[in-house]
Amino acid sequence: MSNDIKIEIINGNDIEQCRELCEELMKFQKEQAMLHSECFDGMTFDTRMKRSFDGARDKQVVVVKDGEIPIGYVFSTIDMVTEEGKNSRPDWAPEGGIGFYPDWLEMPQKTGCLSNLYFKEEYRGLKLGSKLFKIAMEWLESFSDVNVIFVYISNGNDAALDFYLKNGFIYSHDVFGGFIKTAYKKLK
Repeated sequence: MSNDIKIEIINGNDIEQCRELCEELMKFQKEQAMLHSECFDGMTFDTRMKRSFDGARDKQVVVVKDGEIPIGYVFSTIDMVTEEGKNSRPDWAPEGGIGFYPDWLEMPQKTGCLSNLYFKEEYRGLKLGSKLFKIAMEWLESFSDVNVIFVYISNGNDAALDFYLKNGFIYSHDVFGGFIKTAYKKLK
């Protein structure tokens, strides 16, 4: 680790620099999973992050670099959730249970999502994740027409769930029979 740690907001479509980190995140989630770990086999940078990035109404990617090497990132989106989208099920999702959005969410609604927050193992514990979380939340909260922000945590990743709960999120529900845990934060 060098003393050249910097945080960059990615402009445009230059998310390719997150490919390796996103792939590491998918591997980490699979290792942590207690339910349906095989579902992570279909999750890659292209099927998760790039697809979400390309389809999002608004998006922000913030990368932390050690020198020129990406060591962590946070990816957030703003989307309009419709009744049809409320019940959508990705190809990789296991059968059973309710989808991403709770019954109490009125449709249509513009929502925020803190999609990925990940660091290489050797950089954890340096409070860099808290810095990225703060940047992402400031961006998500800047949308005056967004009333709720969601975060989705893979099963088995209790440390991440605890982090979000300690930072103002409230547990909402299990997605796809417990494969993912959902937490939310109402803004108004």
